[in-house]
Amino acid sequence: MHEQHEKPSVLFVCIHNAGRSQMAAAYLQHLAAGQIEVRSAGSAPADQVNPAAVAAMLEEGIDISANVPKVLTVDAVAASDVVITMGCGDTCPIFPGTRYEDWQLADPAGQGLAAVRPIRDEIKIRVTELVESLGIPLATG
Repeated sequence: MHEQHEKPSVLFVCIHNAGRSQMAAAYLQHLAAGQIEVRSAGSAPADQVNPAAVAAMLEEGIDISANVPKVLTVDAVAASDVVITMGCGDTCPIFPGTRYEDWQLADPAGQGLAAVRPIRDEIKIRVTELVESLGIPLATG
């Protein structure tokens, strides 16, 4: 059963939970300043966050180096108001009343920093739009 929460809850899902979903979650935490509950997970989590994603986010002043990829669970999906998938196909369970979006983004796996920057920048634009669509004021600074 899907429940509405006092503050919106967003789950980012990709296959390895090592690049796109980690960057998106970090941006959402940063831009929403704690006004949105943020989760990320992967259908087949990697051992560590992609070093190029870590470096790209550090350029933005956001440190994700201590993050650990997590496995996607039905409970995480059920507890989320919005589920954003990024190239994980049909591995995400569907719950009535939950908003789903599929963001078509290049996979940063195996890419260098120069290739990851445009992916990061696209994620920032989409996360900014997501925060605004949830009626949350963007954090400044």
